[in-house]
Amino acid sequence: MSGRARLMWDDAVTGYDFGDGHPMDPVRLALTMGLVRAYGLDAAVDVRSARAAGESTLRLVHREDYVEAVRAASADPKAADQAYGLGTVDDPAFAGMHEVSSLIAGLSVGAAEAVWRGESEHAVNFTGGLHHAMPGAAAGFCVYNDPALAVARLLELGAERVAYVDVDVHHGDGVQAAFWEDPRVLTVSLHEHPRTLFPHTGWPEETGSGAGEGGAVNVALPAGTGDAGWLRAFHAVVPELLAGFRPQVLVTQHGADTHFEDPLAHLAVSLDAQRDIMSACHELAHAHAEDGRWVALGGGGYAVVDVVPRSWTHLVGIAAHAPVDPESVIPASWRDEVYARTRQLGPGRMTDGRTPEWRSWEEGYDPADRLDQAIRATRRAAFPLRGLLP
Repeated sequence: MSGRARLMWDDAVTGYDFGDGHPMDPVRLALTMGLVRAYGLDAAVDVRSARAAGESTLRLVHREDYVEAVRAASADPKAADQAYGLGTVDDPAFAGMHEVSSLIAGLSVGAAEAVWRGESEHAVNFTGGLHHAMPGAAAGFCVYNDPALAVARLLELGAERVAYVDVDVHHGDGVQAAFWEDPRVLTVSLHEHPRTLFPHTGWPEETGSGAGEGGAVNVALPAGTGDAGWLRAFHAVVPELLAGFRPQVLVTQHGADTHFEDPLAHLAVSLDAQRDIMSACHELAHAHAEDGRWVALGGGGYAVVDVVPRSWTHLVGIAAHAPVDPESVIPASWRDEVYARTRQLGPGRMTDGRTPEWRSWEEGYDPADRLDQAIRATRRAAFPLRGLLP
């Protein structure tokens, strides 16, 4: 097993562009890679591109008619069929949409292949994490569901147990749907409560069905949850599940939209807490996945200058075993790049100045506390199905 982490990157991913004014601004990808380079992390990882996902790979998750609809909309955006979620406000059609969406999917699949084959212990594709796309429809800024495709490719290669942990502020609905009845996959999603945020799914009672009953776990966090609650919920649910499941590979999704500056959601998490969760996922991969196999993806995140590049640069550093010092002063060269691209002033340090603290679930819970009620609901609904005490 190589100790050198792999970073999946191709400049063409910045073509994933829904147009002016859309929250999913591809500048966030360019600025993240720029910050990775500014910290010299590109020398600490094996930077690779990959082939775009082909027809057979896409069909591991997506229906043939949907892929054809994406191709058609990509060739002629005016002909986009809204019955497939294309040409909508959330997912406007654009020229080349199929090609760049397939490339992002291919990068995530390539990350999974590298980890499974032992070419890299860890692999990162921060351009991926597009977890809302369904088998037959685009949704929530997502055309092809690269996390689900990466997991499906691992299964195709022979994996018998894959764990997927999603800490994006939005429910990982598309990945959950793809493996709803598959006992080989455990999906865990921590997200803002469906009462207050898209896609309005991810209730604790959603636990899978058939052979996959107990394979879906959802933690629905109250709006306004901050560092202490977010970390408490993660540690009250995820480590115990992974210890019991013993995945061969851990796949994680690190949407940066839990941040208190994000314009599209209502959690109040700091960059420092996001970094803590990334470190925890890294440790859990080494503790519970075979040979520490870890695939880490990006996801949402719409504070495209202040938050996303810093968050995902921390992710790359952690995966490379070369973590970035949160107190470090961000290189002036990157801040110059920020201003040149956006006419905004970039952040000065790799921290929000927080030192997150959280209380262990083992210390007891408060039945009147909304956060504790959410954790308790998840444990009661899902844990007994996995042979664990609620």
